Amino acid sequence: MNVTQDLSFLSLITNAHLIVQLIMALLFIISLTSWTYIFSKLFAINSARRLTVEFEKTFWAGGNLHALYQNAGKDRANSGPLARIFEAGMGEFIKSKAAYTASRDTMDTGAILDSARRAMRAAFQREMDALESHLAFLASVGSVSPYIGLLGTVWGIMNAFRGLANVQQATLAAVAPGIAEALIATAIGLFAAIPAFVAYNRFSYDVDRLAIRFESFVEEFSNILQRQSR
Repeated sequence: MNVTQDLSFLSLITNAHLIVQLIMALLFIISLTSWTYIFSKLFAINSARRLTVEFEKTFWAGGNLHALYQNAGKDRANSGPLARIFEAGMGEFIKSKAAYTASRDTMDTGAILDSARRAMRAAFQREMDALESHLAFLASVGSVSPYIGLLGTVWGIMNAFRGLANVQQATLAAVAPGIAEALIATAIGLFAAIPAFVAYNRFSYDVDRLAIRFESFVEEFSNILQRQSR
């Protein structure tokens, strides 16, 4: 018997029990989906961070808020999350002031500011939902994949020992291929879980940092609107 050939990685997968092969296929699909989300989320978070820094530089440069509002509304898809939060707050502030002017009622500064802040908070939640999308999937992959792989390992080892019932003399050579093909399921499970878990922790940290910057901007911009409404 050619042990090297029988114990090759590809040979162990093709000769594995059907249940173990199905578990390996499931883990491969999970791993492929996980890596797709990892790369897409990496680009999305990096883009959000870059656009946020650019907008902060433009905003704190002291330009005209109305001009900045018009520029932010021209290309909302590529303006960045912080620009969209600003646009929501500034747009609501302008609409509320215009409504009071049209109705000729006494302007309620507190109501106008509350309306602008609610608009920014709603935009903030939408941006956070977009940034946090698929993070729950990565967390699930990181925690569940090892157990799925372990299920394949347990099934493979159980099947290997069942095969010993038909062998008159149990040797390591007889049981080694079955155990080896079973352990591959655990290896594939870890291969799917480790990158997903690391990516989840890193992305969660990055999203939390962006959330702090967004919340700080909402409060600072609310103070600016309050001074302008006096």
